[in-house]
Amino acid sequence: MKRPQKVVAYIVHRDRLLVFVHADDEQVDQSGLQVPAGTVRAGEQLEQAVLREAFEETALHGLRIERYLGAAEWDMRPYADSVHVRHFFHLSVEAAEVPDRWMAVERGDGDSEPIRFELYWLPMAQGHVLAAGQSALLGRLFD
Repeated sequence: MKRPQKVVAYIVHRDRLLVFVHADDEQVDQSGLQVPAGTVRAGEQLEQAVLREAFEETALHGLRIERYLGAAEWDMRPYADSVHVRHFFHLSVEAAEVPDRWMAVERGDGDSEPIRFELYWLPMAQGHVLAAGQSALLGRLFD
């Protein structure tokens, strides 16, 4: 079974968590409410990967790692025959002002169709609604 290394970014600004939906999904239950996350590339450090993925999916400049929160596994079956090893990070935005809601387009490595994200800030108390176990280590933000 595959065990890809993943990173998950909890980007917090003014006690709110940055989340997104896939703008081109016909309904939210296709991919759910998510936070920026993605796959660690070969030879890439976890810190590099989380900053890269967060920027690719949000287009926000001035992202900064506050701390590493830990790792957790997520069994992808029956969707895929793999267990994701997820590394969670708390990130902040250095900018004093950020949009309340905006669109961003992830182009990845340029070998696939662009993915449109609709991003907005969610009150922290509602973070439990994240899809696919992405809220697993959210509580560590308060440790």
